[in-house]
Order: sequence, then C-alpha cells, then structure tokens
Amino acid sequence: MPAWPQRAARLRALERLLTEQGDAFAAAISADFGHRPAEETQLLELYPSLSGLRHALRCGRRWMRPRHPAANCAFWPARTSLLPQPLGVVGIIVPWNYPLFLAVGPLIDALAAGNRVMLKMSEYTPRFSALFAAQVVRYFTEDEVVVVTGDAQVAQAFSALPFDHLLFTGSTPVGREVMRAAAANLTPVTLELGGKSPVIIGPTARLAHAVERILCGKLANAGQTCIAPDYVLLPRQHREAFIELAKATAMRLYPGLAAQGQYQYTTILSGRHYERLVGLRDEAVRMGARLWPLCDGQDDPLQRRLRPALLTEVSDAMAVMQQEIFGPLLPVLMYDTFDEAIAYVAAHPRPLALYLFEQDRAAIGRALSCTHAGGVTVNDTLCHIAQHHLPFGGIGPSGMGGYHGETGFRAFSHIKPVFWQSRLSGVRILNPPYGARFRWLLGWLLRHG
Repeated sequence: MPAWPQRAARLRALERLLTEQGDAFAAAISADFGHRPAEETQLLELYPSLSGLRHALRCGRRWMRPRHPAANCAFWPARTSLLPQPLGVVGIIVPWNYPLFLAVGPLIDALAAGNRVMLKMSEYTPRFSALFAAQVVRYFTEDEVVVVTGDAQVAQAFSALPFDHLLFTGSTPVGREVMRAAAANLTPVTLELGGKSPVIIGPTARLAHAVERILCGKLANAGQTCIAPDYVLLPRQHREAFIELAKATAMRLYPGLAAQGQYQYTTILSGRHYERLVGLRDEAVRMGARLWPLCDGQDDPLQRRLRPALLTEVSDAMAVMQQEIFGPLLPVLMYDTFDEAIAYVAAHPRPLALYLFEQDRAAIGRALSCTHAGGVTVNDTLCHIAQHHLPFGGIGPSGMGGYHGETGFRAFSHIKPVFWQSRLSGVRILNPPYGARFRWLLGWLLRHG
C-alpha cells in the first residue's frame, strides 16, 4: 500500500503536468471544439483541477489516518478501527465536454487514495486526447497512470475490463451500457450522468441577478455542460421582464455575438451535435413554441456557432423538454404558484443539478425538502461542483455515487473494518452449553443490548 509520501509525489507530478502543459491543453481543446476561448478552459477546467489537487495535497495525509469508532458496549473493552486501503486499479471514462477537468478530477481522488489508474479519453476530442496521452508518459510510469485513446469499440472493451472501480461520465443511455459491462466483473461503478437540470425562480428572487447567473451558467462552453441550467420555471408575471433582461445580459456578456465576431463564445463540438440542437429548436417551434434569440445576426453552421435563444410556450411533448439539451437553448416555463413549480420538478426524473433563486428562507426550505437532485446551488449556478467539501454526483437517472475531495478519496478506497478483541473479553460466557446463566444474560441482551 503506497505511503503518503509516494501518493503526494504522484499528485505533485500531476500538478507539474497541469502547470507546464496547461496552455498547450487549452489550445488543443479549442482546436477540437472549433473554437473555445483559452480563458474559459483555464477558468472551468485548469483552475478547478489545480484547486482540487492542492486540496488533496493539504488533506490527503489526514484522510489516510485510521478512524476508531466505539465498539458496541456489550463487547467492551474491545475496540474497532476503520482502515482506508486502495482499491487497486481504477478505470476512468472521460467525456468530451470538459476533457481536462473530468479526467483530472477523478484522477486526483484515485491517486490520493493510493490507486493505479487507467483513463479512456473521448474520441470526440482527438487532439487533446492524443496530447494528454503523450504528456502523461513523461510524468508517470506505466504502472501508475495509463491513458487509452480510441473509438467507441475501444470504450466498450475498456468498460469490460475487471477494474476494482470504474467511473464513467457521460449520457444516461451510455451509462446503462457501461454499468451492464461492469456487472459482468462485479466492478463497482460511479456514474456521473446528465439529465434536465431545472432552475426555479421564486416569487421574491432578485430577477436581474437570477438572469445574469443563469446565463453565465448556461452559456459557459455554449451550454455543453452536464450541470448547465436546462430549463427555467418562472413566475408568470415576470415573463416579459425575464426575456428583456436575458437579451440585454447576453449581449453584455458576449458583445460580439451579433456580428459573429465573438471569440469568447465557444462553438458546438461537431456538425452532428450542431444539427441535433437545430433539430430540437426547430421541432419545438413547429409544435408551437416561441423562439426568442438573445442576439441579432444569424447562426453559422460552418463555424458551428449557434445563437443562444429562449423558448417559451414549450410543452413536455417536445423533444427539447424530453432530452438533455447540452447547448445554448433555454426553455422557459411559466407557473402561477411556487408550489406548482416545485411539483413540476418533483414529477420529473431526478436531475444532476437543481438551481433555486429565492430570498425567502421558508420557501427555499420547502423546495429543498420536496425535490431530489444530485446537487443544489441556491442563488447561483454551477458553483456546487467547485466545492472541495461537497460530493459531486447524481441520483437515479442522473447517476450514482460521488467524488471530489474526501468523498472521492473514500469512493476509491476500501474502508476496511477491524475488530480488536481484548484479553479481558467476557464473550466466552456466551459459549454453549446453554444453561441458566446464559439464558439470563441473553434475556438482558435482548432487552437492553
């Protein structure tokens, strides 16, 4: 079992990899997307990776310490221990939307827990995947970290390997296939899936603040984020104000959008993904939804730059309200009472994230107690994923298990329970043959033990 100095050395090697190759990684990711600003990669991928890594370096030695819960009183003076041990070899299947952060985040936790790691990179980010694989061999030996590239067939073979733990980040349908492949080896899995993460704007929310934070969360990476706001539940009386604020806010955040010269706005990853989003939008309009573009100008299919837009008058019959959008389209549903909005969220599949904008503490408490979600941010978006002391994970169709910080360390560890019997133990008085003394003691245990 690797001692802390060896684990820390591996984490510091990863830190050197990120600091020395960060600019090259950002350039490769931008090339894979067609365009993604380096600042966005640095903020949303490089910074949280380095922050999580430094947190593990500060806290990992403490996480490794055995814990000593009290033994049951009937067994005193015996004692117990919980000993964290590495699981062995951890597999990580990395998605395309945040290929650096969603590779490095779980890698940090697995290395801190003392494991060896294999990563399968996404075939949709070939430049970054190839560069990451080439650089990892400079900082790690092949029995520490191995990076695998290849297509969907390679991914299928990868998920069928007999790992000691497998973490997958991606869509719910693919997650089912990964779990099915892992089950053949009884490999435990952590699934970080997606779903339709709702935003509830409460009656007393600060509307301008809510609109700004929703659009920042929605338009980062052009909406290609697993915890991006997927739809908004809005008090009916705020409809016009929300639309006007959204238009003004989008143009303030991305002032070059109308001229199609905006180089701080990410393009859609591929032509297939672009056409899927256009199809969702156009089908909704054909079925009666109203489209509200948030900037002037036209979409750019050649550059895969899709204008952000709101959709109102949507219904559950539309594909845009059935599928995770994963792009810069934002349906807005109106409600008359706050309880109606809560009921709508509760009646739909449990999402990866829930966002709630409201000032009234009682209303916030009611929403939190009546809904399920993998994680929640109140009066902002995305921020819960960046907290070292909060686990990140889904629930139900949005995933299972969690990681980040100490939660990730324990996810990739076996917490081995140990019972230490005392020389002064009286357990032998429960040995057969069963006489009167035994029956008296058993009766006492049944009543009080």
